[in-house]
Amino acid sequence: MTGQSVIQRILFLRHGETEGESSIRYHGANDVPLSSLGRAQMARAAKCLPDQGIDRVVASPLSRAWAGARIVCPRGPILLESDFREIHFGDWEGLTAEEIERLDADAFRRWREAPRDFRFPGGEERGAFRARVARGLARLLRSPARSPLVVAHHGVIRSMVEQLCGEPAPEGAPTLGGLLQVTRDPHAGWRLRVLSAPETP
Repeated sequence: MTGQSVIQRILFLRHGETEGESSIRYHGANDVPLSSLGRAQMARAAKCLPDQGIDRVVASPLSRAWAGARIVCPRGPILLESDFREIHFGDWEGLTAEEIERLDADAFRRWREAPRDFRFPGGEERGAFRARVARGLARLLRSPARSPLVVAHHGVIRSMVEQLCGEPAPEGAPTLGGLLQVTRDPHAGWRLRVLSAPETP
C-alpha cells in the first residue's frame, strides 16, 4: 500500500455538523453545507492541529469537507480528491436510522448484520466504495508530502485508517469535527492516535 511514499504522518479530520443534520441523518452524495455549529466545530478542530508540519491539504469535493478545510487552513491551496467522497446511500440519502428501518425493515436488518458487503438500495456497494477510497489513498501516498491533512467523511476516514493500520478505528471515531492521526512506524507499520475535538463548541 505504501510503496515508496515519503509520508510520515497523516491527519484525518471529519467535517462538522451540517444543515442536513449529519449527526443523525445519512448524507453521502448529498452536498449539504456546514451549519453554524459545524463551522464552530471546524474552528475548534483547528486548535487541535499540530503547530507545524502540515505540508498538503486534501479534501473531499463535497462542500461540507472543503469548506471545513478552508476554515482550519485559511491560507494555501486545498486539493480536491474525488475518490474521497462519502459512500452513496442511494434511496436512504438524508434519512435517519429510524426512518430507514420503517421504510425497509428487511434491508435495514441485512445492513446491520453484514455491513461490509451491503449495497445501499439505489446506491453504492461497500466493496466498490472501499476500492474507490483505496485509489485516492494510493494517490495521496504517491504525493511528495510528508505530513498531509485530509478533510473528509466518517466512512471515508474509517476506510483509510483500516487500510493503513490493518484494523478499524475505535467505534464512532471520528466524531463530527474529530481528528485522527496515523504515523509511520518503521518497525510496525502505521499507528493510530485519536486527537478528537469535542462534537459541540
